[in-house]
Amino acid sequence: MKTIKGPGIFLAQFLGDEAPFNTLDGIAQYMADLGYKGLQLPTWDPRIIDIKQAAESQTYCDELKGKLADKGLEITELASHIIGQLVASHPVYDDMFDGFAVPEVRNNPKARAAWATEHLKQVAVASKNLGLKASATFSGALAWPYLYPWPQRPAGLIETAFTELAKRWVPILDVYEENGVDVAYELHPGEDLFDGATFEMFVDYCGGHSRANINYDPSHFVLQQLDYLQFIDLYHDRIKAYHVKDAEFNPTGKQGVYSGFAGWADRAGRFRSLGDGQVDFSAIFSKLSQYDYDSWAVLEWECCIKSPSQGAAEGAPFISNHIIEVTTKAFDDFAGTGADEAFNRKILGL
Repeated sequence: MKTIKGPGIFLAQFLGDEAPFNTLDGIAQYMADLGYKGLQLPTWDPRIIDIKQAAESQTYCDELKGKLADKGLEITELASHIIGQLVASHPVYDDMFDGFAVPEVRNNPKARAAWATEHLKQVAVASKNLGLKASATFSGALAWPYLYPWPQRPAGLIETAFTELAKRWVPILDVYEENGVDVAYELHPGEDLFDGATFEMFVDYCGGHSRANINYDPSHFVLQQLDYLQFIDLYHDRIKAYHVKDAEFNPTGKQGVYSGFAGWADRAGRFRSLGDGQVDFSAIFSKLSQYDYDSWAVLEWECCIKSPSQGAAEGAPFISNHIIEVTTKAFDDFAGTGADEAFNRKILGL
């Protein structure tokens, strides 16, 4: 077994226009002072990383790593969530998602998808240059608008959607294979990959591609009322990244999973800061350690009640206190009597 690395933190939700949150140097020092050891970097913000330069220049990557190492920090993964979203997007989202892309490809879905695809490929090369093993992202959504349809879905609609999804992603996954990096999809409502069943279907359509993996985030499973602990038993071999994110689900006589179009604070299911929700993190860290999860525990903070500064401050010790220093021996080794084949046969009466 291996000891999970951490605490790490995803920077996306903390970036802003005011110091120290508007530069990598500033936000990195802020997080280091709180006790974080790793940073998950959003690849869409040039204040944090120039992904094209990172893909083309080993010197740039070495300098970036060195700058963070001077603060006692490592890069956990590169995260490309909102860019992965654009690889495959149903037209109903075009206006809302255009803001995720560079201006020159807006109002042009094909150009936008091609730009996103190239960005993802650059992330693969940049990850290799940075010595990283995985990168977190979203799958995008072609079928999601038809999740709970009326009238019923036409026969073959989901098969057509996943065929197209795989067609777009396999060439990207192949570049990750060439660079020795895993794609860790965050299984997230709003994406076509949102639970174990949809992830399995996607992998099948991708021909079992070994680089199609999972960014495990229990909060999204709480909101779906999915067994997030059994999920680890089922898919531990595909879990390559881990977002430590809390949530709670409190259904009422008025609303349940769909939450009646309420805002986040008034939903039955809502994200919370670490320790304020219902996720059993002790069990999660135990299972991941048992299954030899060999990477980082990274806080993703998205609480609708607590401030980000308090959430970040509380998150580092919370993760540290849950990381299990795995044992290197059995607890009852002291009672061992020593044995060989002859001795074993003797005590079995053979």
